[in-house]
Amino acid sequence: MNAAVAPAPGRRVVVRVPATSANLGPGFDTLGLALSVYDELDVTALPEGELEIEVEGAGADDVPRDASHLVVRAIAYAYESVGRRMPGLRLVAKNVIPHGRGLGSSGAAVVSGLLAARGLLEGDVELGPDALLRLATELEGHPDNVAPALFGGLTIAWVDEGGPQHKKLLVHRGVSPLVFVPTFTMSTELARSLQPMHVPREDAVFNVSRSALLIAALTQSPELLQAATEDKLHQNYRASAMPETDGLVRALRAAGFAAVVSGAGPSVLVLADGPGRRLEAAALAAAATDTPWEALMLAVDFKGGTVREYAEGST
Repeated sequence: MNAAVAPAPGRRVVVRVPATSANLGPGFDTLGLALSVYDELDVTALPEGELEIEVEGAGADDVPRDASHLVVRAIAYAYESVGRRMPGLRLVAKNVIPHGRGLGSSGAAVVSGLLAARGLLEGDVELGPDALLRLATELEGHPDNVAPALFGGLTIAWVDEGGPQHKKLLVHRGVSPLVFVPTFTMSTELARSLQPMHVPREDAVFNVSRSALLIAALTQSPELLQAATEDKLHQNYRASAMPETDGLVRALRAAGFAAVVSGAGPSVLVLADGPGRRLEAAALAAAATDTPWEALMLAVDFKGGTVREYAEGST
């Protein structure tokens, strides 16, 4: 395809991307887990210059309906990266992932846009896994949320001279995620601003040990999850900005549950070692706090983002 010519309209793809929880306690900016809550994006190529956006569900009243929409920006970024002109777009977004709650909604939007671009470009330019992770990291700023959104499961993400990298691991079937979602939100930028630029060496060593243990706990030994999710690098520094979250995490951990702040918060993730323990955690949370929390009993998503392509005019 000539870079000066936009693709013919009519191609349609449907993208499904999971929520994610990053950090998982000690794995700051490194560990991420894909969860069984999904945003769905239906994208159709239109004549160049046209843009139609429909949004329902989470964030529907807040997200823009123009080219500044994060999904549109991600699609445009992908097209620019391969030297192709972007077609017009019709976007129908069905958002289920809560916005501003620490469950990777912005990462999911970025991944949705990139996967949609890959589907629209199929047959002309191939956007492989490495390219998708690189583009997503450039847009999102760090790879800990976008890696599990792209690939599913438990991911370890890092950046080296070759760019962002990841390793996907399968989670032990005994791990039962539970997420408590509040009605209030938390700014990732604010949460990051509360952390110091330097931390004591003892705290760094502490987190290295717990991060290593967490990989073993999630993949082999769920009974070690509470010890493995201890953290000294970020959660305590952010506690003053979300006291309700801090209080719930402390109450759950005092009762023996592996509770952590999900991403930048304010949601709380519990990595329970079995469905029965998950029910106990939900009951404890309901009794321990006056804050209304929505309890989501989830599974680990193992597929990551998926793309379905439809012929022109199909439904």
